[in-house]
Amino acid sequence: MTTVGILTGGGDCPGLNAVIRAVVRTGAKHGFDAIGIRDGWLGLVAGNVEPLTDYSVTGILPKGGTILGTSRTNPFKNEADLQRLRDNIRKFGLDAIVAIGGEDTLGVANKLSQLGIPVVGVPKTIDNDVGGTDYTFGFDTAVSIVTEAIDRLHTTAESHHRIMVVEVMGRHAGWIATVAGIAGGADEILIPEIPFDLDEVTHHLRVRYERGKKFSIVVVAEGAQPKGMAEAIAQSARKDEFGHVTLGGVGNYLRDELEKRLDMEVRVTVLGHIQRGGSPTAHDRVLATRFGVAAADLIRDQDFGKMVALRGNDIVAVPLEEAVANLKTVDMDLYKIASIFYGG
Repeated sequence: MTTVGILTGGGDCPGLNAVIRAVVRTGAKHGFDAIGIRDGWLGLVAGNVEPLTDYSVTGILPKGGTILGTSRTNPFKNEADLQRLRDNIRKFGLDAIVAIGGEDTLGVANKLSQLGIPVVGVPKTIDNDVGGTDYTFGFDTAVSIVTEAIDRLHTTAESHHRIMVVEVMGRHAGWIATVAGIAGGADEILIPEIPFDLDEVTHHLRVRYERGKKFSIVVVAEGAQPKGMAEAIAQSARKDEFGHVTLGGVGNYLRDELEKRLDMEVRVTVLGHIQRGGSPTAHDRVLATRFGVAAADLIRDQDFGKMVALRGNDIVAVPLEEAVANLKTVDMDLYKIASIFYGG
């Protein structure tokens, strides 16, 4: 009997439970036993696991978050944790691990694979920045949430003749800002890929005002930064186990700068973890389910060291090494579409 460990690491997002459900149920058809690893890689270091049965995954498809819990644990931070992880793999008789996560979780999975541990990856992140796949699940839900927020802010911005700055997630890649900004009719979209020019942003907003449009919506990714600034604005200098600081504050920075340059009231809405919460969209439920089924099939075929991915409308397997080699940043052709409407 093959025993498969399943874990979810990094930031939570809608669709994680759909993957867990798909791996458990597809695995059962392949004759696998499933063990849930609590709180990401931390659970494998600490030996915190639980059996996953058909009953365990009943009713979790529409549920947000993850029934297994998550953490930003990096077992490669010290040799003792790595040894405990390897000992627990043997202790619990794990024949394979399904690691569901973003760049950091999959980076650990890739390193473990290189050490000979049988691992299959599933790409998850609302930021949509994992390489090797056209889309990650969680992204569509986040975009839907942000788009609805922009729609709501439009009405109050227009009523009060204000500029509304909407700060959204996106550390290295501005996919959420770009796609939700286009869908919501934003008047300016600022992303990490392109340092923004405050004079240019001010010009676009002033042109709108002079054309009789007395309000504007500015969508900014948390990792966006003005030209000349060395680093993105952070809430604190404290770093997580993967070396990331907690970003946040660029929205307030923009408010202060725009109010200096424009004789208009500027308000800021930081959507934060609202983007991660709630039930997944139908698109994310289906994509997550397809990923989970494909991951179980890879284990059946003993095709390890791979990540399931969406290419076009097909689910394919790509090497983990390829998937984590580079972040997937915003398609500039898509971003240029947004710029057509600046100053309009």
